[in-house]
Amino acid sequence: MAAAQTDRVMRLIISFAALFLSVILLQLSNGGIAPLDALSGLASGFTAAEVGLLGSAHFVGFFIGCWWAPRLMGSIGHARAFAAFAAAGAIGILAHMLVVDPLAWAGMRIMSGLCVAGCYTVIEAWLQAKVTNATRGRTLGVYRLADMGASLCAQLLIGVLEPASYVSYNLLAILCCAALLPLTLTRVAQPATPVTPRLKPMMAIRLSPLAAAGVVTAGVTSAAFRMVGPVYGQEVGLRADQIALFLAAFVGGGAAAQYPIGWLADKFDRRWVLIWLSVAAILACGLTVALSTSGTVAVFSAAVVFGLTTFPIFSVSAAHANDFAAPEDAVELSSSLMFLFAFGAIASPLAVSALIGGYGPPAMFAFIALAHLALSIFGIWRMRTRRRAPRHTRYVYTPRTTFILGRLMGRTRGGADDPPR
Repeated sequence: MAAAQTDRVMRLIISFAALFLSVILLQLSNGGIAPLDALSGLASGFTAAEVGLLGSAHFVGFFIGCWWAPRLMGSIGHARAFAAFAAAGAIGILAHMLVVDPLAWAGMRIMSGLCVAGCYTVIEAWLQAKVTNATRGRTLGVYRLADMGASLCAQLLIGVLEPASYVSYNLLAILCCAALLPLTLTRVAQPATPVTPRLKPMMAIRLSPLAAAGVVTAGVTSAAFRMVGPVYGQEVGLRADQIALFLAAFVGGGAAAQYPIGWLADKFDRRWVLIWLSVAAILACGLTVALSTSGTVAVFSAAVVFGLTTFPIFSVSAAHANDFAAPEDAVELSSSLMFLFAFGAIASPLAVSALIGGYGPPAMFAFIALAHLALSIFGIWRMRTRRRAPRHTRYVYTPRTTFILGRLMGRTRGGADDPPR
């Protein structure tokens, strides 16, 4: 019986191969555009603040896409919606070398953010409609592996892509267009359109103010590092290929942290886990600045530590919020958390780049450290005013993709004492 079930799971995952391939190509394309834009903007004479504007514009498009995509799917179907969003992303990438202007590029990055959110919404809705409770965990595992692996590779692309080059942007646009092929040519029938999740921005704040603060801090940290990190890298003397490794080290550290942090978050009070992660993040910020002139190995090692301490904060915060939520509220809660993450991510790149322009590269990590200091202080205060959550849901690595993610994850979370599924 176990062998038969495993065989069914494998056949299901193979049937999702087209979706996973689209995820990989999409992530390579739009994951590579952020660092390429940063280096290309600097090479074209943009100020640090203008480079930060591009990162903020991306998350504006991302938020619009998260809200609009489920509604567009309901009007024209999954495949057509995916094609429309992918086309918007390809146009945004291709237009970069036609008009070299920061405001024009910001508009193009809105299109890239729209593409990412829209395409991921379609993919996650498709997956959600096909998985069962028996296959959900393993299917999600492959999905996360494809997404994070492609994200890691995307950071490395800038080591081989020449900044401010037609060829570089054309290659990324080709990858974005190629993401259309697996999904539009698949023989798997399109699922029924899911009910659009209601957006309740205040829901997470009402259920757990600390979880809401943690998600905003995660948005501030991740967006600052991934969107403005290349500016920091160039300021401290890293070459393009070294900046690629610097960003990849952050993603790799974050991936490596998921299991041990998840174990701690399931075993101990999650408020303490968040507080100590924030304290460790502050130390990692200081370590990164201190080692910025100590050679590339030291810089990369600091980036790994920074990823280890900051990347899991979103998932720990999401788990803490779910501890206070009823099962039927999971989808709306996921939407609320993504809204708060996008709020922090929109504001962060512009603020950090302006600080770098005014005070130098260490200002980026000073800003991030202050955000984590505020989170740790707020966490200690919340522990004095509220008792521990009445139940402990299972920690799950939560991708920061779309508002519909809560529905895809379904019953992946359960009580701490639930039997494994």
